[in-house]
Amino acid sequence: MTAVMQGIRVLEVAEHTFVPAASAILSDWGADVIKVEPAERGDAMRGIMSTGNLGLDGGAWHPLLQHSNRGKRSIGLDLSTPEGVDILYKLAATCDVFLTNKLPAVRSKLRIDVDDIRAANPNIVYVRGSGFGSRGPDADRGGYDVLGYWCRAGVAYGAKPVEFEAIPGQPAPAYGDSIGAMTIAGGISAALLHRERTGQPPVVDVSLLATGMWAMGAAIALSHELNHPWGQFPVGTDVGNPLVATYQTSDGHWLQLACLQGFHYWPETCRVMGLAELVDDERFADVASFAANSPVARSILAERFASAPLAEWKQRLGDFRGQWAPVQDSIEVTADPQVIANGYVVQAEAASGEKHPLVATPVQFDDEPAPTRRAPDFNEHGDAILTDDLGMDWDDIIDLKVKGVVA
Repeated sequence: MTAVMQGIRVLEVAEHTFVPAASAILSDWGADVIKVEPAERGDAMRGIMSTGNLGLDGGAWHPLLQHSNRGKRSIGLDLSTPEGVDILYKLAATCDVFLTNKLPAVRSKLRIDVDDIRAANPNIVYVRGSGFGSRGPDADRGGYDVLGYWCRAGVAYGAKPVEFEAIPGQPAPAYGDSIGAMTIAGGISAALLHRERTGQPPVVDVSLLATGMWAMGAAIALSHELNHPWGQFPVGTDVGNPLVATYQTSDGHWLQLACLQGFHYWPETCRVMGLAELVDDERFADVASFAANSPVARSILAERFASAPLAEWKQRLGDFRGQWAPVQDSIEVTADPQVIANGYVVQAEAASGEKHPLVATPVQFDDEPAPTRRAPDFNEHGDAILTDDLGMDWDDIIDLKVKGVVA
């Protein structure tokens, strides 16, 4: 793949997923990313041993950390010390991008706000990721994606079936974070282009709230036109088109039809499913009768789909011109032939030599998936960064280690 970010250096002071995953994308695109971690403990993500109902075994491979920190170099710095922040400034002077998810008060206390970093490098693109935005009453409030993206932006309410009393949880760990990370990566790319064309490096702001609202943008616009909040239909609601529905197969799997021009695809659907007698059925003779008798058609199709396993329906629908997809879980999707053909899953090699699957960065350049490398161990590159990148001598480095300034 064309390494579109080759030659770009990124300095990250961030933890968890939202902002770190953005620089992981840039790393996959060819950027050199230096991850600054707290000297005494590293990124807080390193200590997370469970998510939802899934526990981690505490081994060397931490999949959550790998997703958002692939390909980076790590150094442990105590930014509460003058010596630590001075090292950060020296690194910033060599970089094109600085990104952080620290809250305003923390940025001010550590002296890593825009003016501080720009004093070390006036040409650097400064990037802030936040829960709720850089202005307003909650600008100083921290927030995870379940709060800013999922709940506050209207996503959770929009995903809730009306008959459910509880609000559903996010479908995956770091779900909003990962979507937001793509937004940050795009913002950085645009900022670098602007700097290239004008010589002016912008300050980039992305929040989880804004990202969630963008994902809900069509629903929000529609809601205001209709003066009614967006929400899911009750489970099993007929929408006047039996070819926009989810059907269960005999082996307990599910298949989604999404033929928006249902009447157009109805004859072919009948033939593919062995229901050719329905092609000329007067109940489905025209668009109006097709819509009016949609519940009947759904019942017929549901019974038919339930008569065979998913594998058989995949084969029978292989040449079907209408739109459909199997409903897959997070393991099944990695074995999908379309996923494999496009390189949407890559194998990252651990320090031990073992290979582990990671989802590839979704943007491809020149028809090739982005390669990836494992995430660094804590402070794995600290000594090399100090000696090779900054030219420091060992006497000074040892003194800083004794003081706890560097890991």
